[in-house]
Amino acid sequence: MIDYIKGQIIELTPTELILENAGIGYSILISLQTFEAFQQQTQAVAYIHHYIREDEELYFGFATKDERELFRLLISVSGIGVASARMMLSSLTSEEIRQAILSENINRIKSVKGIGLKSAQRLILELKDKVVKGEGSESSALFKTDNSALVEEATTALVMLGFTKAAIAKVMPTLIKENPNAKVEDIIKAALKRL
Repeated sequence: MIDYIKGQIIELTPTELILENAGIGYSILISLQTFEAFQQQTQAVAYIHHYIREDEELYFGFATKDERELFRLLISVSGIGVASARMMLSSLTSEEIRQAILSENINRIKSVKGIGLKSAQRLILELKDKVVKGEGSESSALFKTDNSALVEEATTALVMLGFTKAAIAKVMPTLIKENPNAKVEDIIKAALKRL
């Protein structure tokens, strides 16, 4: 399975990226978010979702792992295909999509071309709990800190102990601010007292 392709940008349009790696030009379908992220670059790393059906094989590329995780979460909903998910990521930012799901803002989701009332309702119904638990986002994207490797490790441990990413996200910034030089075990111990 391909996780990412790193290479030289040969061609970039709002919907497609041609990325050359080792003499091979990969045609990668992208969202507007990814297009904007790559616009000023000559080299890029595209995080890949490999889509295979009996009659087609496509690469969908994303500028961040976070955007790819949200894409995968969106296509897990019945009735939301890869084209609809890409359209959502082109129309709204990842954070706007998560907020619309959490606040059950059907009109915001319906504003995306190709998403009707039933699809918007199903999307909210199937994904609200998952978004609350932090699914569809890379855990390092939840915490913007200098010591993100420690935070990531502590978060993984706390999730394995049964806490949700959303609950962890609420206490983690405070813990890091109080003790910026904390080790992983210190972060976990402090978090256990507050969760």
